[in-house]
Amino acid sequence: MPTERDRIFTQAGTRPGSFQFDDAVARVFPDMIRRSVPGYTTIIPMIGVITSRFAQPDTNLYDLGCSLGASTLAMRHGAQHASCRVIAVDNSSAMIERCQHHIALDDNAVQVQLRCEDLLDSTIENASVVTLNFTLQFVPPDQRSSLLRRIHEGMVDGGALILSEKISFEDDDEQSWQSLLHHDFKRANGYSDLEISQKRSALEQVLVPETLTAHRQRLLDAGFTRVVLWYQCFNFVSLVALANRQKNDPAPSA
Repeated sequence: MPTERDRIFTQAGTRPGSFQFDDAVARVFPDMIRRSVPGYTTIIPMIGVITSRFAQPDTNLYDLGCSLGASTLAMRHGAQHASCRVIAVDNSSAMIERCQHHIALDDNAVQVQLRCEDLLDSTIENASVVTLNFTLQFVPPDQRSSLLRRIHEGMVDGGALILSEKISFEDDDEQSWQSLLHHDFKRANGYSDLEISQKRSALEQVLVPETLTAHRQRLLDAGFTRVVLWYQCFNFVSLVALANRQKNDPAPSA
């Protein structure tokens, strides 16, 4: 399926909280996320690298909020065991339809199962790797802790959760500077000030960012034993949370 350039927010009048992962967004999603999320093109292949370290034979690998399947394919190719199974979940039928197309074009022995469902209703079991790639920020804040607990409970020892998020900052000055730099990034990628403002309005109350401290504490409270920040660019980060200390968790330096 061909993709288009993102022109969704070129017209004034966007309502606050009106953003949806509908067919219009699905058609332009690769362009939208590349031009909006700094480091996205680095994060995706690194999900494959992290998967290669933590994926265990005969286990499930979950991509929760898979959208068009970029993380799904990275996990599929990162898995070193053909006995693994990737389970990709998204509640947008438009996203799942296009994801299915990309999966069908990919030649790999690792099985992929697509599920069009709310990830809050998904069963997580026998998982060695779970990815939430810019997904948790769209989950209502009061449901995030229970979701992470369910994920942890469904993971095998030595498993890993990859969590990528847009974050907020505790210091007001840092928040202002990081937001300005993010807007500069989008301008450099061809978005107008109107488009930036319109998209920000559409995402209000839909995408709710939190601080890095809040994410770390919630992961630890959910039962993960270690949380590692492996990537940050402006106000976008990616973490790895370990389900238990195993051989894949490096020993402290002497």
